[in-house]
Amino acid sequence: MAYLLDTNVFIEAHCHYYGFSICPGFWEWLDYAHEKGKMLSIKRVRDELMARQDWLSGWASRRKNMFVDTNDDKTYSSLEILAGWVRDNYIDAAQVKFLSGADFVLVGYAHAYKHQVVTAEIASSGKQIKIPNACKGMDVG
Repeated sequence: MAYLLDTNVFIEAHCHYYGFSICPGFWEWLDYAHEKGKMLSIKRVRDELMARQDWLSGWASRRKNMFVDTNDDKTYSSLEILAGWVRDNYIDAAQVKFLSGADFVLVGYAHAYKHQVVTAEIASSGKQIKIPNACKGMDVG
């Protein structure tokens, strides 16, 4: 089991709590945790970070191996189960938004490989699908 980080974890850390110049130890710890197999993320998260075109995207660009490819049969099987759960529990608009984003792949990958998802999102009690909702629905930590 590893911790699988959502995009907002990197962004929140960079912008608010652990800026590179304020707390370089946090970023060094991420490298260390990844080296030890305890932390990773997915390529779709890296794509979101790269789109920012800032210091954080530069950091992510130098860590391609920290962001794993999710194009494999095990992940596809989990994505199929997750898509079914989404269809059974949410309206069409919420389905389209969630199924087209990185969060869908993040939760599916976590399910496939028994990883723990780390996010700053809060579960929604409404019609939106947030990572904590999907993790709960898929029994992902």
